[in-house]
Amino acid sequence: MNSEQSRTKKERTEKRRPVTLFGAATLWMVVSLLMMAEPAGAQTLEAEAVPSARAQEPLQVAWLIEDQKRPAAPIRSLPYTEPERSSWALAIDNDYLALGGKDQDYTYGFNFTYTGRSAKDGWLSLDAPLGWLDSALGFEHLSPVGVSKHSREAGLFGFTPSEIEVVQPQYGDRPYAGLVYLANSRERLDIRNRVAWKSTLTVGVLGLDLVGDVQNESHAILGSTPARGWDNQISDGGELTARYTVARQHHVATLFDNLEIKSTVQGSVGYLTEASWSLSVRGGDYHTAWSSFNPELVSYGEKSSYTNSGISVDEHYFWGGVSVKARAYNAFLQGQFRDSEVTFERSELRPVMLEAWLGYTVAFAEGYRISYVVRGHSSEIKQGPGDRNLLWGGLILARTFR
Repeated sequence: MNSEQSRTKKERTEKRRPVTLFGAATLWMVVSLLMMAEPAGAQTLEAEAVPSARAQEPLQVAWLIEDQKRPAAPIRSLPYTEPERSSWALAIDNDYLALGGKDQDYTYGFNFTYTGRSAKDGWLSLDAPLGWLDSALGFEHLSPVGVSKHSREAGLFGFTPSEIEVVQPQYGDRPYAGLVYLANSRERLDIRNRVAWKSTLTVGVLGLDLVGDVQNESHAILGSTPARGWDNQISDGGELTARYTVARQHHVATLFDNLEIKSTVQGSVGYLTEASWSLSVRGGDYHTAWSSFNPELVSYGEKSSYTNSGISVDEHYFWGGVSVKARAYNAFLQGQFRDSEVTFERSELRPVMLEAWLGYTVAFAEGYRISYVVRGHSSEIKQGPGDRNLLWGGLILARTFR
């Protein structure tokens, strides 16, 4: 163990601070770029909204957001009124689902999402503070129709080093880390300019025993090796955290009538402070709008969704994409205000990463939708045992209320 690896908790605490000011500046720069972005030439509403639904009469606007996270929502005509309940979705991530047989890094995640007007109200809703942040940053008037979709999400996910049977701290490898969270999201659709704005506020707790307990209970059921180092996790014992995210999606083009291309600029401040640019595609027999296709908005276990109820459709298609991320702060590696046994300094991490994904979706007219995805990103740790690429798989089951 070298001197840097064996530094005391006090030294790590003094050196490590969340880059809140830098993160705020990063988000403000992203917001400025989003606001100045030149919109693409306006297209007719029907031609751009549902490019593959020409055989379905009458031709209408598909108000579908984050298709990969939840079932196909209805095809609706303007004016649009968000229903009380739209859909639910259950997502499960695990590194074993990538068929690699590994149990390390981003190791698992569960989340449940429901959408509709009811998502903005009720117990522990974050819609009110999200609305305040959107207003303070000038997002209230980006769409002529205002907020068109609401969603609410709850979940948990965890990270582990490579040697999960080791009890002692593993300096130089990825630390144990877990998050239990609640999130609310809003979507604003500018149909004429083919732009969709999405904002999300997430509040959670780092360092709870629950994340490790869920992993070890599942390992006991499956007869796998227990993860014995959760006492060394980031913010062990619990620490509040939060994240605010805003994204601007733009429909670039539809080729051959069955291949669509979309770009996304996204920025966030909080436990993940970063800016990113993504290019995503989907191709096949799809009948839902470009704005329904949102795999680039995923951040590990978080997959906020937006939808409304109505007609369900049969469709199946492949989808994939690539994202370039400039990350300024990662609480799952650097820790937060509370002292943690294993952490990394900003100088020990790569500032830029490449993320990619490939998936397949099958939807049924009865309202159910199943998706499978393999996802990964390049190594964030510069050197040592933690310097490796991340890879995991995901399954999503969703249903639209009719």
